[in-house]
Formats: sequence, structure tokens, C-alpha cells
Amino acid sequence: MAGKPFLPDHIRDYIASVSVRESDLMRRLREETAPLPRASMQLEPAQAQFLALLAQLIGARRTIEIGVFTGYSALAVALGLPADGKIIACDIDEGYTAVARRYWKEAGVDHMIDLRLRPAMETLHELLQQKKHGWFDLVFIDADKSNYEGYYECALELLRPGGLIVIDNTLWSGRVTDPAEKDVDTLALKALNQKIFADSRVTMSMIPIGDGMTLAMKR
Repeated sequence: MAGKPFLPDHIRDYIASVSVRESDLMRRLREETAPLPRASMQLEPAQAQFLALLAQLIGARRTIEIGVFTGYSALAVALGLPADGKIIACDIDEGYTAVARRYWKEAGVDHMIDLRLRPAMETLHELLQQKKHGWFDLVFIDADKSNYEGYYECALELLRPGGLIVIDNTLWSGRVTDPAEKDVDTLALKALNQKIFADSRVTMSMIPIGDGMTLAMKR
């Protein structure tokens, strides 16, 4: 997530009470993550559940996650994939992903998740070199914002027609609306938002959930 929620707390609490079906395992992972220095990077339960639902709606079997952190979103998606489902999970932090590995193993989905600890662009380019064009069903992007455009372009090549890109933090706590915001991350998100809006290769919609999630379906 890494941003300020837009809904009032009482509305978010109500949504959680009638919509979010968080398992005990996922709750424990979220609670273990909460005290960590970068805990704000973790998706809200409603977002993770939404992501898993999207994967099921499109019948996803092969997915990519760019930005793993402690593995909450990957766990949510893996639990909703069919038995032969696979996730290629990209991250560079051995410490945070060690937490992820423990919970994936406890959930019995560790064999479904191929964690690659190196810069995500290297993994994406390797997949393209391996001729995996059109091979994947869903790509979730939630990592360094300055590389979002590169991740997006690679994702479009790797996805099948009808495949889905889900991008987190596209509202960026509202900073994308402020002309005075000139930091690298905000400028990157502004540019990507405009690019996707004008991109005839996809059907898209920005959803005000969490810190903003953009859905882009490859045509």
C-alpha cells in the first residue's frame, strides 16, 4: 500500500466487517508485518482479497508479482489459484521475503511460488528472452515507482490477450493531483497514469481502494 487511505476509518472498518474474509494465517502474517520499519508497504486485507478475486475471475494460472515484501499479497493470490498455478515473485530483500517463505510453507503453497531475489527488470527480461510472450494471465506491480513504466511495458508483452495488469499506489496519497509535487516517484506515477489512460492496447480503470489500484486488461 505505502499510502494514506482515502476512506474514513469507520467506513473502512465497516467494509472489513462485512466484506473481508481474512484467514487466521493471513491475519498472523499481517500482524507480524505491522511492527516492521516498512510495514506501510503491505496491502490492506481488502486489497489482497480483491487481487485474489481478480485472479479467479480471469481464470489465472500463471502470474507475476513485482514487489513481494513479506508475502501477504502473493499468499492471497496463491490460495486462490488452481492446484497447478504458479507465481513468479520478484523482490530483492532476503530479510522480508524470509518472512514470506515461512507463511507460504505453512499454507502449503510454497511450491507454487518461484521467488527470484534480484532486480525485477532482470527477471522480466529473462522471461522475454525465454520467449514467454503471452504466457501469463496476471501481473501485479507494487515495487519501486521509478521503474513502474518499464514493468508495465514488460507485463504487456508477457501477458496473453485478456490478461490483467494490477498496479498499486496509483493515487499516491493524492500527491499525483498536486502540480507542485516534483519528486521522482510522484512524477513517475503521474506519467504512468496518463500513459495508461491514453494506451489503446488496454482497457483500464483506476479504483480508489487502498492507495489507488489501476487495472489494465490487455486487448
